[in-house]
Amino acid sequence: MSFSIASLGIALAATAVPASTHNMIVQHSSGTIEAEYRGLVEVRHRQIGSPAPGGRPSTLRCAWSADLAMDRVASSSRGMMASRSFAKNDVAKGSLPGWCNTNKSAIAREVARKVDANKHILEAAQEDQPVLLVELDQLVKSQNRGS
Repeated sequence: MSFSIASLGIALAATAVPASTHNMIVQHSSGTIEAEYRGLVEVRHRQIGSPAPGGRPSTLRCAWSADLAMDRVASSSRGMMASRSFAKNDVAKGSLPGWCNTNKSAIAREVARKVDANKHILEAAQEDQPVLLVELDQLVKSQNRGS
């Protein structure tokens, strides 16, 4: 069987690996805010290279990268609520020789080994804190205008 494909650049569907959650208490002028962050590790696969006819080496590789998709829900005892979805891209990446479809379980093991989801969720929550405080300030302003 021979292939006349010069190069493959096929993007395969992303797979998701459940991460974890992180809860944070934030002090704001309106009171104490409880924020919950949920993270999901999403792995993208991209087939690169080309198969080769018999007797020649193949250049097939599966390049992958892992992103952390985050959802934040924050609420206060006063009934304010602020939610946001954001991502931390390329928390890990790598490649393996061969087809992506045949390497999915090996890639999943490599992602699990390389990605400390709890650490990335904590970092993302800390980076989100200034954004959350601005959102809360805006909510307080809009509530004061409505009163």
